[in-house]
Amino acid sequence: MRPRWVACGAVDLEQLVAAAREGTPRAVARLISLVEDGSPRLRELAAALAPHTGHARVVGLTGAPGVGKSTTTSALVGALRADGRRVGVLAVDPSSPFSGGALLGDRVRMGEHATDPGVFIRSMATRGHLGGLAAATPQALRVLDAAGCDVVLVETVGVGQSEVEVVALADTTVVLLAPGMGDGVQAAKAGILEVGDVFVVNKADRDGADATVRELRHMVSLGHGTRSSQGSTPMGEPAHRDRELAGPAWRPPVVRTVASSGQGIEDLVGALDDHRAWMADHGRLGDGPRQRARAEIEAIALADLRARIRDLAGAAALGELAERVVAGELDPYAAADEIVSSVRG
Repeated sequence: MRPRWVACGAVDLEQLVAAAREGTPRAVARLISLVEDGSPRLRELAAALAPHTGHARVVGLTGAPGVGKSTTTSALVGALRADGRRVGVLAVDPSSPFSGGALLGDRVRMGEHATDPGVFIRSMATRGHLGGLAAATPQALRVLDAAGCDVVLVETVGVGQSEVEVVALADTTVVLLAPGMGDGVQAAKAGILEVGDVFVVNKADRDGADATVRELRHMVSLGHGTRSSQGSTPMGEPAHRDRELAGPAWRPPVVRTVASSGQGIEDLVGALDDHRAWMADHGRLGDGPRQRARAEIEAIALADLRARIRDLAGAAALGELAERVVAGELDPYAAADEIVSSVRG
């Protein structure tokens, strides 16, 4: 039987949102598909979701490939569900070189939660988007928020030293490392210490775990006092998240886990709750939602401006200006001024 929110081949967004709020997995999946596919009704969808958002707590998990992000995410889901919390997971996978879709590796690792009605897991393809997230992640997050998830876990694709876009999206950012992978050196490089609210040394039953924990704790102690994070907006534009505080700063804990056996996961949940309690005590619970909204507004505005430039200036005009710059008749700033003038036109 055709779902009640589909009529004559058209999507009834109002009924679809209502079904998602009732916890219907197919409705949630359909809404996220509309977001990922860039539906022409995205503005209408955003307006329908807006009154129902702003309740979910967003936890980002990031780290290099092989540190156990998916296994840790799955273990976290189990611990959060044991506390009675509804959980959404947005697992960003590499794109298939053939179909462009997600390779679904993360969802395979979380198969044990597939039949739990209190868990919704969605794999999202990067589709060439840099920074560790998919371009549609912020809007998909809004869908899960409106669908009643208490916590949304956003697992990035395996990232390097500077791909820390998740920091602009999460209330709490968890950085995972593992012994024996050179992560002690990576942690000393710009970016990684600044984005982590909680550090996890996973696979802590391996040789070298004690040394990795010591190095991390030492570097965290050096950075204690004033912390500032630089990441990227959901569309890849630079973004700064100031964490300079008038009072004492949050000191990121270092948690040891063996996610495959569940060891240390309760400690990780405790660290996440401690960070949320600290934000509440210091009046910073609204920082994450404000940062997400700011980045999302900026990304939408920039995308709209790019579209207007393409429509009004046209490829021919841009090509002509480029030729004049190459010939030395114009400098790039003057050429850009002409484009901006035509858009304002």
